[in-house]
Amino acid sequence: MAGYAYTDARISEDNDFPVGNRINNVPENSFNLWTTYRFQAGSLEGLGFGLGLFYQGERQGDLANTFQLPSYLRTDAAIFYERDRFRAALNFRNLFDIEYYETASSVLSVFPGAPFEVQGTISWTF
Repeated sequence: MAGYAYTDARISEDNDFPVGNRINNVPENSFNLWTTYRFQAGSLEGLGFGLGLFYQGERQGDLANTFQLPSYLRTDAAIFYERDRFRAALNFRNLFDIEYYETASSVLSVFPGAPFEVQGTISWTF
């Protein structure tokens, strides 16, 4: 699965901020890519892997456009095993532990993205 977005989000009318300023937290360019592979036969049947890339372009940190959040490319991955109704998975988010910023509302309110994390799940489908 893949996606791309070009967004030209600007203020068109306002009493406080200049017309034409970019909307905060909206990157002009962003894309994502997620792919998986699962072995279909043999001794590894049911074992699978996934890899995802998530890119956010540079974006404004506030409506006054006084500072910018830098662009980032985050990599996620997964390893899983599926057999009949059973599934077990390990998901790895921010695989390379990059420092990035998710959002901001002012220069005093900038929210960093999550560091490297691992999530394990086990499920049974009824």
